[in-house]
Amino acid sequence: MTDPSTGDEAARREELAHNLAAVRARIERACAGVGRDPDEVTLVVVTKTHPARDVRLLADLGVRNVAENRDQEAARKAAECRGAPLTWHFVGQLQTNKVRSVTEYADVVHSVDRTRLVAALSTAAQQRGRELDCLLQIALDKESGEGGGRGGASPADARELGAAVTAAPGLRLAGVMTVAPLSGPYAGDPRAAFERLMEISRSLRTVDPGANMVSAGMSSDLEEAVTAGATHVRVGSAVLGVRPTLR
Repeated sequence: MTDPSTGDEAARREELAHNLAAVRARIERACAGVGRDPDEVTLVVVTKTHPARDVRLLADLGVRNVAENRDQEAARKAAECRGAPLTWHFVGQLQTNKVRSVTEYADVVHSVDRTRLVAALSTAAQQRGRELDCLLQIALDKESGEGGGRGGASPADARELGAAVTAAPGLRLAGVMTVAPLSGPYAGDPRAAFERLMEISRSLRTVDPGANMVSAGMSSDLEEAVTAGATHVRVGSAVLGVRPTLR
């Protein structure tokens, strides 16, 4: 008799493989439209609320970068997937009281937005003997004096914040990240938002020439991000489907 769980896993693997192929094809088409090499764009699969089983299947299918936005869930999932050839990205808003836990498993933190967080990450990274890649989360709506609830630093503060990361032991300034804003002059225009992020990225590289990572674009707007020049796209539902409800 066939184990039903085995059949379920095979079906899920097939579903994930199909979705991954579709997303990669979207990236390739977007790259072709602007003469970019698809190898320049790294797919980071956002696995929040999906089980560790899915993460292991993704690893088997060749995914090497996965992201989480809640420490409690991420820590558990990373432990369950220990040994898998994965780079873990933390993409959620990060409170200083969660820093010690996050530095246990995360290789890249996308949400550095204040100097107090820089200091906490530096202390925790040094205690663990690690070097952590850090992205400055840029809130583009703050450029017009607005600001939603997503967090992020003002574009005007990017160079100063980047210098703080560069000077902090245990941290490496990797680049910038944004989410297409819901308010301000870039609302409803992700292409313009991501082009503005590229300008900020170029400015930041005068602080540290190696800070060339640009994390932008999700399931709904990855094409605009790739066209603008993003090096990393963070895709969840287009790969994994509708997220289960957290309990």
